[in-house]
Amino acid sequence: MDNLALPTIGATLLCGVLAVAGVHAYSSGRAQRQALIDRLSQTGRSEAAGRRRRFAGVDRRVRRTALGRRIELKLAATGLDLTPGEFLVSMAAVVAGLWLLASSVLAPFFGPIAGFVGVWSANAFLTWQRNRRIEAFIGQLPELSRVLANATRAGLALRTALGMAAEELEAPAGDELAKVAAQLAVGHSIDDALNELAERLPSRELVVLVTTLVLSNRAGGAVVSSLQNLTRTLEERKETRREVRTQLSQVKITAYTVPAIGLGAMLLINAIEPGALDRVTGSLPGQVAVVVSLGLYVLGFIAIRRISKIDV
Repeated sequence: MDNLALPTIGATLLCGVLAVAGVHAYSSGRAQRQALIDRLSQTGRSEAAGRRRRFAGVDRRVRRTALGRRIELKLAATGLDLTPGEFLVSMAAVVAGLWLLASSVLAPFFGPIAGFVGVWSANAFLTWQRNRRIEAFIGQLPELSRVLANATRAGLALRTALGMAAEELEAPAGDELAKVAAQLAVGHSIDDALNELAERLPSRELVVLVTTLVLSNRAGGAVVSSLQNLTRTLEERKETRREVRTQLSQVKITAYTVPAIGLGAMLLINAIEPGALDRVTGSLPGQVAVVVSLGLYVLGFIAIRRISKIDV
């Protein structure tokens, strides 16, 4: 009996020790997890300037879909302080407003068309904002290349030079390089961080800079002279792009003026003869004529934009 009591007491003590260790490990892991969540939440709040996110439930559901992930990537490239859920809810509100406005001002036939135009306009706005951010980033590339060349000439490592450039440059280059520095700080390689930057803001100038930095980081070489030559080339391309943009500004304005004239003509006709558009779209031939005319305006817009698109 005594021989059985001693193993029982020992097993009980061992189970107690293991239980205490398990509870301690569980509480410690839970505390570390909560600290990580708090730190990430604090980072997100600082990046959002303290703004409270709206439509959190919609945002969680949208992020699980392929469409939500595409919207999230496009929003990240635009630099807008919006979540995919906020963007979709705002777009739905705009589409509903345009649908009701077109149905009441013009005719019920134009409601779905206005809704489609609202969806297209939201996507076009994101594309325009991304291109605008890319153009601003390209404009800062000569200064970025100069900062990296000076830091490298001073003997600093490329990681340190990127962090210094993130602190010295203004947005959008400063914000994008801050993301690169944050990725490097958590263990990402320079190649992966820079390639992700090139994918986020696609442009030939940035691809050339990223390729130069990646090859110099892999194989070594005269990175200072390469960056200096690249700085001069980027400055020349910057001036050339400005001249081309100035020459094509009138053509681009024409592309937006042509559809505006068509819309103004419809509003003028409906104002002179109230209900004219409603009577025209009340029959199948009238609906076909309106759709064909709108298609021709869209075709003209696309053609003018294609003609005025010159890659430098």
